[in-house]
Amino acid sequence: MSRLAVVFGGSRGIGRAVSQLLAQRGHRVVLLSRNKEAARATAESLPGEKHLGLSCDVSKEEDVQRAFETISKNCGTVGYLVNAAGINRDALLLRSKSEDMLSVLQTNLLGSMLTCRGALRSMLSHGGAIVNIGSVVGVKGNSGQCVYSASKAGLEGFTRSLAKEVATRNIRVNLVAPGFILTDMTAALEKEEAARRIPLGRFGEPAEAAQAVLFLLESPYITGQVLLVDGGLRLAL
Repeated sequence: MSRLAVVFGGSRGIGRAVSQLLAQRGHRVVLLSRNKEAARATAESLPGEKHLGLSCDVSKEEDVQRAFETISKNCGTVGYLVNAAGINRDALLLRSKSEDMLSVLQTNLLGSMLTCRGALRSMLSHGGAIVNIGSVVGVKGNSGQCVYSASKAGLEGFTRSLAKEVATRNIRVNLVAPGFILTDMTAALEKEEAARRIPLGRFGEPAEAAQAVLFLLESPYITGQVLLVDGGLRLAL
């Protein structure tokens, strides 16, 4: 059954791959990005019709509220929500600037809280599914990524707690925790050296993470779970 799918961070990386896969499955997609032009261009590139690209900075409550008002007015009730918007400001904690720490926490953790709250108002009457995008370092930790790891670990706790809160309303909440995926966020990494740490020996493709997202969105008896898509990296950390 076709649903309205809302994808934050949907113009690039994993979010873009999720948007493409959802559209291929026949769902109407609303994708959001801080870059309005990128959001609109991605929406226009998706198969199918009536997809919509909007601008939204998830770290700003008024932006998120305005986005859901627009979605409700123009598109109807939300069936799927995917939170793929995220940033990193990697540094040792002693070298981390306070403004960078706040920016990471507000985008990666608070942003998903705000978007989930906005989507729930639409989902309560008819059910739905939410997938948050975490990280393997949120599960295992990593030197030089204290703040990023904390934001993603917090997202795991938030996901499990929210899953308990809304299960009786037929709303499922899960988390995909990727490892090294070929996106802008990993572009600066030395890939040959990093790949040697991965049991499968390579970085993942955004489409491979998107397949895990789709699986959790469409699985009616799974909630409150964390699915690692990391090529076995957790085993090596």
